[in-house]
Amino acid sequence: MYYKFSGFTQRLTGAASSTASPQGLRSNIPSESPTIVFGTPTKVVSQSSPAVEYMGVNKVPDLQRIFQASDEVPIHLKRVVPDRLLYRTTMALTVGGALYCLVALYIAAQPKNK
Repeated sequence: MYYKFSGFTQRLTGAASSTASPQGLRSNIPSESPTIVFGTPTKVVSQSSPAVEYMGVNKVPDLQRIFQASDEVPIHLKRVVPDRLLYRTTMALTVGGALYCLVALYIAAQPKNK
């Protein structure tokens, strides 16, 4: 069975083989390729050399060397200063939030004096 897209009901409807579109639901397919999202060059290709330069340097091998080292340090503390700062900040906010919730519950549980 053949199907076609109905512009009135915005759904697929049954169709005869002569009225169905051979390209599927799209009536026109773009001839140009989509733009690269994650590999955006820093220069326009016409302005740069034949090899396009990308932003930054590949840091993956360095990070693999750090994270795959077997030094008995937890993975969330492998990069010493930034990871410890983030970990301690998160823990402080968590403990502070829990204490704030307990204080708010205590205050809410007290009856109002008239």
